[in-house]
Amino acid sequence: MTAIYKKEMQAYFINPIGYVFCGIFLTLAAGLCCYTTLISKSYSTNSYFYIMIFALIILIPLLTMRSFAEERKTRTEQMLLTAPVSIIGVVLGKFLACYTVFAGCLVASCVNFIPLFIVGKAESDLNPDAITHIGPVPAQIVASLIGVLLIGGAFIAIGIFVSSLTENQLSAAIITIAALGVMVLLNILNQIGSDSDGTRLIGSYVVRYVIDWFCVLSRFSNFQYGILDWTAFLYYISLAFVFVYLTVRVYERRRWA
Repeated sequence: MTAIYKKEMQAYFINPIGYVFCGIFLTLAAGLCCYTTLISKSYSTNSYFYIMIFALIILIPLLTMRSFAEERKTRTEQMLLTAPVSIIGVVLGKFLACYTVFAGCLVASCVNFIPLFIVGKAESDLNPDAITHIGPVPAQIVASLIGVLLIGGAFIAIGIFVSSLTENQLSAAIITIAALGVMVLLNILNQIGSDSDGTRLIGSYVVRYVIDWFCVLSRFSNFQYGILDWTAFLYYISLAFVFVYLTVRVYERRRWA
């Protein structure tokens, strides 16, 4: 697994895809943070993280589309299947490489919050008798970052699974964008699932259960309040595990086909 991880990390920064992802991610994060806080004259970071999750629908497929699709296109897939490493090691190596790049960019983007604390400290000094807290709330930022890291891990697992099904990187990206988009937009369907008097518009319990299981945003709200929701932890980790497992199964079948 370590060899695969190192190989993938090198590949991201030998090819331009790693630099493109990091550049787009950090530029977008800086612009979003500036617009949703400083320009809007607000210390709340809820809008920033909420929009960032929507941005991941486009950004994550940039990382994952090449994971396995490129191996099939360049005919190096057989080398992976016959290498002295388990399929689980191959899949986890690629997953962890993608996740490292994503998590590194997300952590680096935290410098965007420094001006908020500086401005908040200055306003607090000017208003020492203020009853309410002035400035961003660190607990909300930390919890939201953890939530985005968990969602990003689940999205990466889905993207890698899709990449394992095709040799066309563009197709892998488009399918992943569609899948992630549906999972995020299901939150809207879940919210409009009841009319004004509370009657369920979606009558089937099974349908409601499936929608709720795939609705990733509904479990993020507690993180925005600075609450570490352990059920959400379990959900996001389980979602990532399911799709990593499915990817392993795809390649185990292909190895013995």
